[in-house]
Amino acid sequence: MSGPDKPKVIGEEWSDERVRSFLAIEPAEAGINPDFHVLQKAYRAMRAEDFERFIAFFLDAGRDLNAVGESGETILDHISAHRRSTAYAEALKAAGAKTKEQAGS
Repeated sequence: MSGPDKPKVIGEEWSDERVRSFLAIEPAEAGINPDFHVLQKAYRAMRAEDFERFIAFFLDAGRDLNAVGESGETILDHISAHRRSTAYAEALKAAGAKTKEQAGS
């Protein structure tokens, strides 16, 4: 069985169907922004190239790339704090993601 609940496996090829399956993830708790939640789950589970493909599906579904989490940060803010996440941050920037400061200005 594969899907969003499986751990990240280095080098494994992900089908478009599997990447898209993350769009259906719902937050377990009320009050959590579902768009931020889905982006965070995808970031944690996917390789950078799969995450970049996910972003395209996410945007095609009309979702908000600049949604904020509970602490008021965008997914770009969250990912940029991790030193090994440059490829993920670049994919987000290329798709139009903003930091909370950029979104607020």
